[in-house]
Amino acid sequence: MYVDRDVVLLITHSGDYFTIDRVAEAVSKRGAQPFRLDTDKFPMTVQIEANFSNSGSNHKLEYSTRSLNTEQVQAVWMRRIWQPDLGKELAPQFQAACSSESLAVLDGFWDSLRGATWVDDLQRISVAENKLRQLRIASEVGLVIPRTIVTNNPQQTREFFEEVKGKMVAKLLRPLSYGMQASSFFMYTSAVKEEDLLDAETLRYCPVVFQEQIPKQLELRAVYVNGNLFVGALDASEYAASTQDWRRGTKEVITWQPYQLPDKLICCLDAFMTRFGLIFGAFDFIKTPSGEYVFLEINPTGEWGMLERDLEYPIADAIADALLSTSPKQNAFT
Repeated sequence: MYVDRDVVLLITHSGDYFTIDRVAEAVSKRGAQPFRLDTDKFPMTVQIEANFSNSGSNHKLEYSTRSLNTEQVQAVWMRRIWQPDLGKELAPQFQAACSSESLAVLDGFWDSLRGATWVDDLQRISVAENKLRQLRIASEVGLVIPRTIVTNNPQQTREFFEEVKGKMVAKLLRPLSYGMQASSFFMYTSAVKEEDLLDAETLRYCPVVFQEQIPKQLELRAVYVNGNLFVGALDASEYAASTQDWRRGTKEVITWQPYQLPDKLICCLDAFMTRFGLIFGAFDFIKTPSGEYVFLEINPTGEWGMLERDLEYPIADAIADALLSTSPKQNAFT
C-alpha cells in the first residue's frame, strides 16, 4: 500500500518556543505537514508502539490528537532531545530506570526513521558536539583557535595561568541548558582570577577547559544552514567589562547587528561543515581589535531565534528548504 510521505517530524521539548513555531510554519508553507514531538512528554503523554516480525517492522506514535507511523515521515528536524518528565508520583527509586528505558525506546524510534532526511543525523551531531574534536578540525581547516588546555591537574592549571599572564577563562565541554533562555543551573564562560586557583584542587572531581582570554571587539554568531550563512554581531565593548559571556548581558546592551564574514573565512566554514557532514551549525567567533577572527566553538543544534527575531533573517525558511530538499548537502564525516 502506498503511503504519502509528507510529514516533517520536529523533535523538541515542551518548553521550546519561537524557533520551533517558525520552522513549523515554513514547512507548512511548502506543502508538508509539520508534526511536533515534545520528547519530555514521552512516556507520560506520548505513546509509541513498535511491532517486529520476520516480515518487517512498524512504528506508530500518538501525541495529543495526532498520530503517525514512520512510513509517513519525509524529514526530521533534530532540535532538542529532553529527559522524560515522569512527574512526582513515581517513586524516586524507579525514576532513573524508567527514564533510561524511555530514552532507549526513543533511540529505536529514531532508527526507524533512518530513511528520512535528517537535519542533522544524530550520529553526526554526537561526533560534532565534542569540543576538543571541534578545536582540532577547526585548526586543520585553517581557522584560528585560542590556546587551550583541558585538565584535572591543579599544577598544570596554575602554570597555564602564568603562561597567558593571568588572561584565562574557564568553560564546560557540554551545555547544561538549551534554548533562548538559560536555566537556573548553567555555567557560563567565566574569567579566572588568581584567587580562584586556591580551589584548583577541586579539579580532581571534574576536568575543566581553560583558554587564553581573547580580546574582543565583536562577538559573532554565524548560523550555517546547508551552505547559507546568517551572521549576527555584538559590540563586546557594551558588556565585556562585566562578563565574558554575552548570554549574561542585559537585554538593553545585547543588540544584534547584521554582519558579513570575509570570503576566506566562509571557505573555512564550508570545509569544517564538510568534515563533520553537518547541514546545520551555530558557530561562535570573536573578532579581535586587530581584526583577527578566532573560532570558539560550534553547536550543531545551536540557538538562532534571536537572529531571526532581531535581524529578520530567514533561517527557518532555510531549514525548511534543507529538510524538504531532494539532495541536501550532507557529506560523510571523518
